[in-house]
Amino acid sequence: MNSESMIELSSQSLFVSFIVLLLAILPIGMAVKSKRVWTSRIGIGVTHLAFLMQLLYFFVRWAAIGHAPVSNMYEFMTFFGIMLIGSTLLIFHLYKQIVVLLFSIPISLIIIGYGSVFTSEASPLIPALQSNWLSVHVITVAISSAILSIAFVTSIIYLVSAMDVDKKTRGARGLEFVMYCLVIVVGFIMSSIIFSFTYDEKIIEFENKGGTVERAIYKMPALFVNDGAKLAHEQTSFGWIELTNSIDAQKLNTIFWAFLFGSVIYLVVRIAARKNISQLIKPLTQKVNPLVMDEITYRAVVIGFPLFSLGGLLFAMIWAHLAWGRFWGWDPKEVWALITWLFYAGLLHLRTTKGWEGNRTAWMAIIGFGLIVFNQVFVNLVIAGLHSYA
Repeated sequence: MNSESMIELSSQSLFVSFIVLLLAILPIGMAVKSKRVWTSRIGIGVTHLAFLMQLLYFFVRWAAIGHAPVSNMYEFMTFFGIMLIGSTLLIFHLYKQIVVLLFSIPISLIIIGYGSVFTSEASPLIPALQSNWLSVHVITVAISSAILSIAFVTSIIYLVSAMDVDKKTRGARGLEFVMYCLVIVVGFIMSSIIFSFTYDEKIIEFENKGGTVERAIYKMPALFVNDGAKLAHEQTSFGWIELTNSIDAQKLNTIFWAFLFGSVIYLVVRIAARKNISQLIKPLTQKVNPLVMDEITYRAVVIGFPLFSLGGLLFAMIWAHLAWGRFWGWDPKEVWALITWLFYAGLLHLRTTKGWEGNRTAWMAIIGFGLIVFNQVFVNLVIAGLHSYA
């Protein structure tokens, strides 16, 4: 089997696993509501099947391209979503809390769906990426991020179950804002799919801050462009709002459309249901033991934090030294990785020394997940730096 056929097989495995995970939500939801054993067994079995197909995607693609498939946004986010499913299955077998699967699977699908809007083309690695330490660094970061994401999922479950979401308290509004942010990611996926069919991509040229001509491909209507942007070959003005060239305007433009589509989706759901999203999912947590969710949150951070320390800092520094000749350079992504590490260190410190449990741990775990997403999405896509190619 040639490499093209193997890549096609891996892509099909990933797509089928996505559908299988969607189907798994139904029996798992029934198990959460009714506690029937057969629905639980079906849901867990189907989820295991989907995870095996995801692993098939990963290793077949690895064999086809000759290196670990974690070198671009499509590959990294896909692997992140896969590891979230694997971590959730492990948590289920340890704690027997199927409700974690019910909430975790949609988050994984959103992550994989987000990754799917980027190019899946397997291109040769640039020199900075041609190192085994890249694979070690990125794989460890993805696994640790997935485990820390479990803490996010169980924190959501904890807060929804323990909080009166019908009251307009600060906590209820904060929880609903988290739901809104998740819908924004869905908006990004939807906008990318819709514009891929309705908008002819445009190639523009502009002079970057280094004084050289750079090109950008717009797959969505251009509201934001870099200063001096013109259509390639035509040299006519392009876009509405010009931004400094220290910002990736094309990617910021994409984020704007994601917020627009996500906001519309959120409003449609609110108007149709006449409830906010927190109220809609509240019945799914009626049989939840909040103390168990708090325990899982803490254990996930205890496991994920040292792994992130290795992957996000130690292994990253080794790779940076091999790629750029220095261990640390205050690149935007390096800075935010350090901020994320310090935040989770603070969470564990406050938990163990100050007795921060329950609501406080839950909110900190949610903010920590926000830092992970900000680093992997916004810093990667918008802020220019050495990691922008990812």
